[in-house]
Amino acid sequence: MSRRVLVAGVGMVPFAKPSAAKTYDEMGAGAVRAVLDDAGLPYEKIQQVYAGYVYGASTCGQRVVYQVGMTGIPVLNVNNNCASGSSALWLARQAVESGAVECALAVGFEQMPPGALGGGWQDRPSPLTDFSKTLEKVFAVDPKAPMTPQYFGAAGVEYMEKYGMKPETFAKVSVKARRHAAGNPYAVFRSPITEQEVLDSPQMSGPLTRLQCCPPTCGAAAAVVCSEDFARRHGLRTDVAIKAQTLVSDDAGLFAKESAISLVGSDVTRAAATEIYEQAGVDPRDIKVVELHDCFTVNEVLCYEGLGLCDEGGAEEFILSRDNTYGGRVVTNSSGGLLSKGHPLGATGLAQAAEITWQIRGQAGARQVDDVTLGLQHNLGLGTAGVITLFERVS
Repeated sequence: MSRRVLVAGVGMVPFAKPSAAKTYDEMGAGAVRAVLDDAGLPYEKIQQVYAGYVYGASTCGQRVVYQVGMTGIPVLNVNNNCASGSSALWLARQAVESGAVECALAVGFEQMPPGALGGGWQDRPSPLTDFSKTLEKVFAVDPKAPMTPQYFGAAGVEYMEKYGMKPETFAKVSVKARRHAAGNPYAVFRSPITEQEVLDSPQMSGPLTRLQCCPPTCGAAAAVVCSEDFARRHGLRTDVAIKAQTLVSDDAGLFAKESAISLVGSDVTRAAATEIYEQAGVDPRDIKVVELHDCFTVNEVLCYEGLGLCDEGGAEEFILSRDNTYGGRVVTNSSGGLLSKGHPLGATGLAQAAEITWQIRGQAGARQVDDVTLGLQHNLGLGTAGVITLFERVS
């Protein structure tokens, strides 16, 4: 990265269950107003907008920002599955870093239906066709059951067979998520749960029970990024910057591996993490707080290793030693993560970015991790898109 890109502001609205949520344009506009207020910047100063969402018609991004202002600037709509919000941020950062603009807004939002995720189109090939065919070779797929939990359930079975991990260790991840979410006013599920409650909840797939699956939720989040010159001219914050960022898709060997762990994006996570650490010259063990894509407990476990937070096969000991929480080596998902905060697909990545920014600023309240100088955000969309952003404190 040749030109430093600053995070001038972040903002989000509280996530909510579909039955209690506002419409996407209300939520999205709320997040835009929140980020502009945080940055201390009028909408008229924004030069480009990137809007991430999955469930919505074309130009939903325009609908959202038109509630705040109509200035004729480019508004681009981004759909990269669950990584849509982070992909919008990736594009906004590129625009500023390249010098195409001095200030850009990334906003992500989702008005989700209740229940398990379903495909939007029935009259054309699914983008996951080859993924599904490969999964069927390694796992007894139930065509009547929701597919997404089966991908991660299969990955959990594969991981247990490979490393001997116990089902109750996966459950501990959900317990930790609720404990962290208790201090987050933006999270949907903030009440504590026990390991036994997690294990006794309805069985979904493989080791996964219902309380190990992220809930369908609605919400919105946003970030404003800008150049150092722009920040100084307008009196904006200059204390948080994007130190490194990458977006990775699958390589040619994916389907030949016939591995559910690979199908759910573990290889993409590992490749993206390697790029990030090389870009930044940073060791993952120097990072104190990480927001990672815990759509299922299984994925959090896989991400520990993919992100280099622990050795390969070492996730169970990492969890049992409480190295994934306060008082341990790195606090993972201080926000409560997708499991407790909720997972409005387009908003997730930018909500993660907001949490990391607050942590670096020292504004995370009850969730605050001591002396955060680096924070990492990891967002993953099946099909596959993996985005990792490394944020740093600027002295």
